[in-house]
Amino acid sequence: MKLTKLLALLTLALTLAGCSSQPPMATVAYVDIPRFMGDWYVIGNIPTFLEEGAHNPVESYRLDDDGTIATTFTFNADAFDGEQKIYHPRGFIKNTDSNAEWGMQFVWPIKADYRIVYLDDNYQYTIIGRTSRDYVWIMARSPQIPDTIYAELVAFVENLGYDISRLEKPPHQPLGL
Repeated sequence: MKLTKLLALLTLALTLAGCSSQPPMATVAYVDIPRFMGDWYVIGNIPTFLEEGAHNPVESYRLDDDGTIATTFTFNADAFDGEQKIYHPRGFIKNTDSNAEWGMQFVWPIKADYRIVYLDDNYQYTIIGRTSRDYVWIMARSPQIPDTIYAELVAFVENLGYDISRLEKPPHQPLGL
């Protein structure tokens, strides 16, 4: 019951934040959904309150037969050996011409704004944004990326109109530890 209330509060906050008067945020021209599926490590973000203190955050996507995206978001709370948190929102592709605009549903019936605004040609780096510019996620296929690439992705986020002083880098343990 506590988790349900927490998720309802998060969804309400995301929905209300989405009602801002920010200009629209362009998405990438096209996302090959099967290629986009799999694990994405959160390398940088303006976190929601659920993500505060997250260590090893990973978002995993799987395309279901009904065309929705089964999502699993996992992280350790407050430390590498902290309690593992697991959330299962569902993605709904809203724009099937580009596949880059989704609604992400934590609690029925609310679908939060979720836009794929950057995706490199090799599907190794992506940025997920929201028109309200309240939350953003820089993600990669591996838990560490070169500083030069991270700086380029941060510059992209800033050009979208985000306050990058709010950007955080969740810690990741190197693979194999």
